[in-house]
Amino acid sequence: MSDRIFGGIGILLAAFFIWQATVIQESPFSDVVGPKVFPIMIGCVLGLSALAFVLKPDPAPIWPPAARLFEIAMAVAAMVAYAIVLPDLGFVIATALAAAYLTWRLGTPPAQALLVGALTSGGIYLVFHVILGLSLAKGPFGF
Repeated sequence: MSDRIFGGIGILLAAFFIWQATVIQESPFSDVVGPKVFPIMIGCVLGLSALAFVLKPDPAPIWPPAARLFEIAMAVAAMVAYAIVLPDLGFVIATALAAAYLTWRLGTPPAQALLVGALTSGGIYLVFHVILGLSLAKGPFGF
């Protein structure tokens, strides 16, 4: 039963993530792929993964302690916040903040987490925007 609840929450989160990706404003001069495709792909993978929990739940799941459940809830909240601020802050800033927060919560010291967030965001931007030429959500600084 608990896996089905988890899967249902995952499907709702995926739907929310995809919906938020569809409201990203596109430039009339954007390329064919546009900035919406990658977040929609991530939402689809999340939705399909969550559907697996709904269709084939673990017969005897073991729930983590309350502190771990809180960490999971905060990670989900960070991803929801990421989807909300992505159109306004742009891909580079929103991804750097999300990656830094999640890295910090996994145990990295704060200064290193900020560095990891910036490098992760920059690396993804380099691969997807510069090398592959995909459009990503532009922030207040134009990137």
